[in-house]
Amino acid sequence: MATTEVMTVLRERFGFDRLLPGQAQVIEALLAGRSALAVFPTGGGKSLCYQLPALCLDGVTLVVSPLIALMKDQIDALQARGIAAARIDSSLDAESWRAVWDDLDAGRLRLLYVAPERFGNERFLSRIRRLDIALMAIDEAHCISEWGHNFRPDYLKLARLVGELGVQRVVALTATATPAVADQIAAAFAIAPADRVVTGFHRPNLFLRATAVTRAARDAHLVERVRALSGSTIVYVTLQHTAVTVAKRLVSEGFEARAYHAGMKTEERVEVQEAFMAGQLPIVVATIAFGMGIDKSDIRNVLHYNLPKALENYAQEIGRAGRDGAPSTCELFAAHDDVVTLQNFTYGDTPTPDAVRGIVRELLSQGERFDVSQYELSRDHDVRPLVVATLLTYLELEGVLAATAPFYASYQLQPHRPSREILDARPNDARLLGRILSCAKKGRTWFTLDIDEAAAKAGVPRQEVVSAMEGLAHAGDVTLKVSGLRHGYRRVRQVDPDALAAMLTERFQSAEQRDLARIEGVLGLATRETCLTAGLLAYFGEPLEACGHCDRCAGEPVRALPPAEPVSFGPGEEALVREVRAQGHDALASARQLARFLCGLPSPAVGRAKLRSHPRFGALGDVPFAAVLELVEAVG
Repeated sequence: MATTEVMTVLRERFGFDRLLPGQAQVIEALLAGRSALAVFPTGGGKSLCYQLPALCLDGVTLVVSPLIALMKDQIDALQARGIAAARIDSSLDAESWRAVWDDLDAGRLRLLYVAPERFGNERFLSRIRRLDIALMAIDEAHCISEWGHNFRPDYLKLARLVGELGVQRVVALTATATPAVADQIAAAFAIAPADRVVTGFHRPNLFLRATAVTRAARDAHLVERVRALSGSTIVYVTLQHTAVTVAKRLVSEGFEARAYHAGMKTEERVEVQEAFMAGQLPIVVATIAFGMGIDKSDIRNVLHYNLPKALENYAQEIGRAGRDGAPSTCELFAAHDDVVTLQNFTYGDTPTPDAVRGIVRELLSQGERFDVSQYELSRDHDVRPLVVATLLTYLELEGVLAATAPFYASYQLQPHRPSREILDARPNDARLLGRILSCAKKGRTWFTLDIDEAAAKAGVPRQEVVSAMEGLAHAGDVTLKVSGLRHGYRRVRQVDPDALAAMLTERFQSAEQRDLARIEGVLGLATRETCLTAGLLAYFGEPLEACGHCDRCAGEPVRALPPAEPVSFGPGEEALVREVRAQGHDALASARQLARFLCGLPSPAVGRAKLRSHPRFGALGDVPFAAVLELVEAVG
């Protein structure tokens, strides 16, 4: 498509007269049939890099995005411009689901938004294979890299799916890729060096400030700072309860402020977000659950009450300030207790050698072809589901296992008319459908259908049962719900399970060390004596001598970070360990499980036993995990 035609679409459909730096290069590559990588800062116009080509290419553009709220905001904006866009996610009812597929089958949709986890849905894959996918846009593409700060196993499998689905071109988009992570993304999707577009991270309108504080003085400093600032403000915190207490403190000081975190009811979160977006609420005190997809250009201040877990997170979060180009302030508070909290979360994610060994032995004791439930592995070995998914992905990367197809063990169906009417309307398929439906077991309001059992009784492959049920749902004859997600695998080669477990344990521990190093990197920036902006940009491979507009460049005095409080335990802490242990909770049987509990680190076993509401959960949450584990082991 000629440049003049592209610019016509840009003006008429998006209302812009020009493209931002980097956008033209990415769009040109895509329209020429090549894949591209766009590393743009937050607010740098990544979305237009796929939305504009979507209107210029034949076929549908599939947008992979990790957040439902972000999808909804973008779709609302596109639809307001008369652009046919939709999403498929767990919030859709059966009627909305059918409407989306009707539009796709008829070629009426230009953009379809889905979460990466959707590709683990057997029903979705069976339908999506029929589409002509002109472009796949992968947002938050850094999640594909295990060297990145937010590795997600579902992203790593996208590269394989691109080939399986016959996708013509890919655009990978991120705001937070270091050079090493950008290399991994480009390699995964065969993106040529000339089509890797990095526009730079420097935002001259952002005034960066980093302030060392003590835990006791932090609230007073926040109040002082907020009183000196004006305009829309986000205060980022690490923990949900911190969001609540800090918001209450600001309200008590006469400010309009509200908390926002993932533990709130959906309606309340929506109310807070909409009030902030409309300018009716000046201050939000939030965990990182707030901010992704916040398209508000006049956020004047982003204050980090707690340290973020990585410089990637920090860059993304401060990038929400000053998107209108006006001067904005970003201040980072630094205290040693933040480091302890972040380190403890990291330790809590690392599986024990025994857990890794147990999972590996269970997997390799299966036959050549087998299927597993990640939920059951998580439950049985007391390892978080994301860690289980990562371990399985590692086994694929090592060539030990090859994933076959994810599937659901059973469907629940609710007929909307009698079975006889359904069968009479399909004389050619009535016999097969009758055999399948005869396997459904009636409950109070739903029937349950075991897919493998139905396939065996009907004498057909399970895919035919899935397609038959999908056809009934699409026609509106039944409503379907899926349950019992299982992942199929084929063992590629025999290995020694204990040697493999030792290698995987080392890999998880290396990931733990990388995460700990990222925390130290944030602390290093906060205590840096020279230009803060230059320090941040250096992490992302962008050289800068001095910005001239951060607090260090302005000559403001640098406060020394108060030393960490020494860790010491007395009879009270020892009694605490004995008290909880004497209660005999199976979920706290091992020393590591009890140490995690006392540090406030959730686990599948703690959740299943409903111990997160236990009065002692998190009783030692401000103490380093390693010290708590040593205490638990010493008490015996």
